[in-house]
Amino acid sequence: MQPHRHDAQESGHDHDQGLAHDLAVLQRRRRALGLLAGVAGLGGLTLLGCGGGGSDAGTSTTGTGTGTGTGTGTGTGSTGSTGSTGTTGSCSVIPEETAGPYPGDGSNSNGSGVANALALSGIVRSDIRTSIGTASGTAGGVPLTLTLKLVNASSSCADLSGYAIYLWHCDREGRYSLYSASVVNENYLRGVQSTGSDGTVTFTTIFPGCYDGRMPHMHFEVYRNAGAATSYANKIKTSQIAFPTAACTTVYSTASGYSSSLTNFNRISFASDNVFSDGYTTQLATLTGDVASGYAATLTVGIAA
Repeated sequence: MQPHRHDAQESGHDHDQGLAHDLAVLQRRRRALGLLAGVAGLGGLTLLGCGGGGSDAGTSTTGTGTGTGTGTGTGTGSTGSTGSTGTTGSCSVIPEETAGPYPGDGSNSNGSGVANALALSGIVRSDIRTSIGTASGTAGGVPLTLTLKLVNASSSCADLSGYAIYLWHCDREGRYSLYSASVVNENYLRGVQSTGSDGTVTFTTIFPGCYDGRMPHMHFEVYRNAGAATSYANKIKTSQIAFPTAACTTVYSTASGYSSSLTNFNRISFASDNVFSDGYTTQLATLTGDVASGYAATLTVGIAA
């Protein structure tokens, strides 16, 4: 079963032209918005734990992660590039981590066949809270805007544009769409975007729940370009995002629908987590906001490009 993504900006005949087309359209629109901004300037189930681990790269510019998922980008389409205005200095390569049992990237099945959300038209979108296609469910929860900035740790942390990032995570009840029994027919909380000229992508989603055995987290894969983002075999990086414990406690103890997350969260720690126990500083998102108005999370993702 595969999560289908709907790009609200696409409709009619164009809606059926697939991932590469959706990403290309999104990129053209992002560039156009950037030009406009410049002109204006002149006048953010309880489930099985996702196993695996990777080491924290500290402050070096080479990665030491030991996880899985190191396929090379072989898809078609324009190649991602290093921007000319990236931050000068050193940055860490984010650790390689497991994609876990619920990736929806074509690497496994969900009982009904191969689950590959990347093959679905409409997978490209920024707001990933609602299912698409024939599904209509919406993931409830505290709003969260996530911005990832992709940089080249091998080139003074220069911005990487034109790369594709696939993001997925569980809902506030700890369930993964396409896999968990009660939401196997839903496809929310999964999406793809390509990085802009500043190396960033932004997703509108919800604060993830905490299921038994894992610290709260999100998964993502990086692809060399839009054309490569059709199968796990082409990914060049797989990692996970961690969240500050104080914010998790606040959300789980005060926000509606997260009661089971609080119980699970009180039984786990970074030290006992099977992914983050060997280091997570390069994976820890910076968080601002509150339960009432929602949160904004940011993370710089360094890869050796």
